[in-house]
Amino acid sequence: MSQSPFQKFVAPKKNSVKKEEFKQAKKKAKKERAAAINARFDEKRKLKQEAWELRQKAKESEAARGIVETTKNKLPKGDGQEAKGTRPISHDLKAQEIKEQGTRSKIAPIHKKDANAVEMPLNKYLAHCGICSRRDAVEIIKKGEVKVNGKAILEPAFKVSNNDDVVYNNKKVFVTKNLVYILINKPKDYITTTDDPQGRKTVLQLTKSATTERIYPVGRLDRNTSGVLLMTNDGELTQKLSHPSYEVKKVYEATLDKPLTKVDFDKIIAGVVLEDGKIAADSLGYVDPKDKTIIGIEIHSGRNRIVRRIFEHLGYDVKGLDRVLYAGLTKKNVPRGKWRFLAEKEIRQLKYINKTKLSKDASK
Repeated sequence: MSQSPFQKFVAPKKNSVKKEEFKQAKKKAKKERAAAINARFDEKRKLKQEAWELRQKAKESEAARGIVETTKNKLPKGDGQEAKGTRPISHDLKAQEIKEQGTRSKIAPIHKKDANAVEMPLNKYLAHCGICSRRDAVEIIKKGEVKVNGKAILEPAFKVSNNDDVVYNNKKVFVTKNLVYILINKPKDYITTTDDPQGRKTVLQLTKSATTERIYPVGRLDRNTSGVLLMTNDGELTQKLSHPSYEVKKVYEATLDKPLTKVDFDKIIAGVVLEDGKIAADSLGYVDPKDKTIIGIEIHSGRNRIVRRIFEHLGYDVKGLDRVLYAGLTKKNVPRGKWRFLAEKEIRQLKYINKTKLSKDASK
């Protein structure tokens, strides 16, 4: 089998190639962002145009009615009595004013609703507040730990807006505007949870000096697995990176208790059947051709402990497991147990990850 998928282990790409790839990715991201902005402005212009047309129709209708009523009031009257079918001008003006106010009240909320009362599912709202990921928010809601306007809500899809009072842990929560993105080179013996009842060390202890915002890990690395881990309070990005349809790539370096045989190598590429279904590696390779106990494996599945289970299914004991790449992010220049903030270009690439592929799949 060709080792090209794992050239990064033996022959890194030239800087000129990397720069060109990033340049092209940046150019594509700019085009997609410009298209999204134009679409948003087109929608706003359409709403404004519809509101303007409604106002014009209302004005034209009232103007026409005013002419008719004025003509009626000018008709001859007998013995000081009003002609049949006419009303005083003052009454007509008052009715016109009331109707205009009603028209204005119907038109005005079009913009108010879009600007101030955007609705979203409750689990998504909690994620945007920096409480946890959408998936974890579902469990929190089902346990009755969240109240909306004083009432406990058990349905994650319940619609809320920023005008509602959403309370979690007896504290009102708000949508987070200060988004934080941190990459950690996780060491062993740390668990990827925000807190642990057993008092074990968590990854939050590694970043306690980084920010005052409440952040949480994207995905999980088990206690004995080290390597790249992303932490953020961006619920939307967390949902995207966790969703199977985005096929986020992960590369691991596994150290086995014995050399991986050619037969088992081929089995992993073809796919092995585990208790929760069949799974195949996207790419596989020996990191060092002279030492076949160290294996590079690329996979996009988000199943729990999937890499360890693949090797254990074939009779190997994984002595060490290190994630060297996650969604294009590496631990380069980040020592074990340390962290760094993501650069703006890295954040942009994460937000547009696999977007082109998904668009093509949707069009098929």
